[in-house]
Amino acid sequence: MSDIALFDHNLISPEVQAALPPNHTIRALRSGDYERGFLQVLEVLTEVGNHTKEEWLERFDYIKRHNHECTYNFTIVITDDVKDRVVAAGTVFVERKFVHKNGLVGHIEDIAVDASQQGKKLGLRIIHALMHIGAKRGCYKVILDCSAKNIPFYEKCGFTQKEYEMAWYVPVKKASL
Repeated sequence: MSDIALFDHNLISPEVQAALPPNHTIRALRSGDYERGFLQVLEVLTEVGNHTKEEWLERFDYIKRHNHECTYNFTIVITDDVKDRVVAAGTVFVERKFVHKNGLVGHIEDIAVDASQQGKKLGLRIIHALMHIGAKRGCYKVILDCSAKNIPFYEKCGFTQKEYEMAWYVPVKKASL
């Protein structure tokens, strides 16, 4: 199987690419990023689980096939080209709304930078690239949820604090299929 991109490269910001450290590239998530450590980078955020390559490809293919429906998924990565490894990642979901005359809203999720790469402003580059994608897709706003300790970082990225996040976690039950 060839290394298939989740979406077309024309949504990637050339300004963000130019601001990256040498030997780093920002691009759409690719089907081969399972081997490049994409899931390991996400482990800095939360529990990821043990995916087999088949499970990874099944989810990637599903997202790629359905990326034209109600919510668009734009997952990007930054790679260390010397090591051929994913070192940072993030996603913006573009949601179709009724408000703002059937407007679009970008939701940023899952910003992660490998511990060995922190301090290189890769998180900032991921955020700016996702904001760029939201703007190019026609979003009237791009939003995200974050912990209180991360508010200063997101303010540096150009966000302002608004409202409060609420969460309800579904009780864990034994699956019955």
